[in-house]
Amino acid sequence: MKQTWRWFGPEDPISLTKIRQAGASGVVTALHHVAVGEVWSREEIAHRQALIAAAGLRWDVVESLPVHSDVRLGLSGAEHYLDNYVTSLENLAESGIDVVVYNFMPVIDWTRTQLSWRAADGSRSLRFDAVEWAVFDVHLLQRTGASDDYDEGTLKRARAVYERMNEEDKRLLVTNVAAGLPGANEAGHSLESMRRELSRWSRVDAETLRGRLVSFLRVVLPTAERLGVRLCIHPDDPPRPLLGLPRIASTLADFERLFREAPSPANGLTLCVGSLGASVDNDVVAMAERFAQRIHFAHLRTVHNEPDGSFTEADPLDGDVDLVQLVRVLVGEERRRATSGMPFPIAMRPDHGHTLDGDIAQLPGYSWLGRLKGLAELRGVICAVERLT
Repeated sequence: MKQTWRWFGPEDPISLTKIRQAGASGVVTALHHVAVGEVWSREEIAHRQALIAAAGLRWDVVESLPVHSDVRLGLSGAEHYLDNYVTSLENLAESGIDVVVYNFMPVIDWTRTQLSWRAADGSRSLRFDAVEWAVFDVHLLQRTGASDDYDEGTLKRARAVYERMNEEDKRLLVTNVAAGLPGANEAGHSLESMRRELSRWSRVDAETLRGRLVSFLRVVLPTAERLGVRLCIHPDDPPRPLLGLPRIASTLADFERLFREAPSPANGLTLCVGSLGASVDNDVVAMAERFAQRIHFAHLRTVHNEPDGSFTEADPLDGDVDLVQLVRVLVGEERRRATSGMPFPIAMRPDHGHTLDGDIAQLPGYSWLGRLKGLAELRGVICAVERLT
C-alpha cells in the first residue's frame, strides 16, 4: 500500500521534510488557493508538483477537487462549473495524477462539537457529542422543525446543558460546528450565515441530491475513464442526517445504488473508515470486502461509538473497527489487481490524529506527532499483513 500524508500546501506548518521523515512516500494535497469551481491550470498543478518532488516525495492523490454548490443545487449556469471540472481532470491526468477525491455532502463537510476533547492519556482529539449537537441545532441555530429530529430524552438533556452554558460556551460550540463548513478556516461562519445556507437547500431531498450526483458523474466519468483517472467519493461524516439535510453516501445500500447507477470503473470510493465507522449499523470491514475493486484511497482511522450516537476519534488500533482485518482486505485486493494485470496500489493515509504534548496542530485533526504516531502504527500493521498472509 502507498503510505501518504495530507499536506495543505506551502502554508502548512508541517513541512514536506517532516512528512518525508515520518516515513510517507506520497503526498495528498489540493490547490486550496484556487476558488471552488475554477479550473486547476497546468501551471498551478506543475508548481505544486515540483515543490513536492523537490522534497523527494510524489503527489499521489488529490484531496479534494471540490464540486461547486451550484452543481449540487442544480442551479442554472452550473454547466460552466462542470466544464471546468472536466478541464481540471484533464490537466491533472496530463501531470500523471490519477486519483481524485471529491464529496457531495451539502453544506457541511464534516461535523464535530468538540475539537480539543481531552482523552484519558492527556492527548486531545475530535468528538461529536449527541447532546451538544442538539443544543446547537435546537437552541443556538434554532432551525425550524429541529426538535422533531430528537427523542424526548435528548431534548431534555440538551435543555439542561443549554441552561448551564455561558456566552463563551455558546460561541465555542458554534465555532466548533462551523469548522466543518467549507471555507470555515478562512472566512468563519455565523449562525446567520448557516441559516442562509440551509435555506438554499430546503427543497433538496435525498432522491433529488442522488439524482444530481448521478448526473454529475455522467458528465465527468467519460473523461475520467478515457484518461485513466479514478474518482473516489468521500462518505458522509458522520453517516447520518443532520440539520434536515440529505445524506446519500452513508450506507452499504447508498454505495450499492451509486455503483449500479454509474457503473464506470472510474467511479470509485474513498474508504474513510472513521466516517463510515461512526454508525454502528455499518460493518466497515464487510463494506470494504464488498466494494474492494472500487477502493483506490483509504483514510485509516477509527472512532469509539457511544449508545446515544456520540463518538470520539480513537487511536488507530483502539477503535470500534478492526483495522488489522480491514488492512487484510485491502492488501488482498492489491494482490488481486496485480495478478489481473491492473497494478493500481491503494493509497492510504493516517487521519485525524490526536494532538500530543509538544505537538504542531494548526487544523483540527491534523497534528504532526499524532499522525506520525498513527502512520507508524499502521505501517507496522501493513508490514505484518503483507509478510504473513
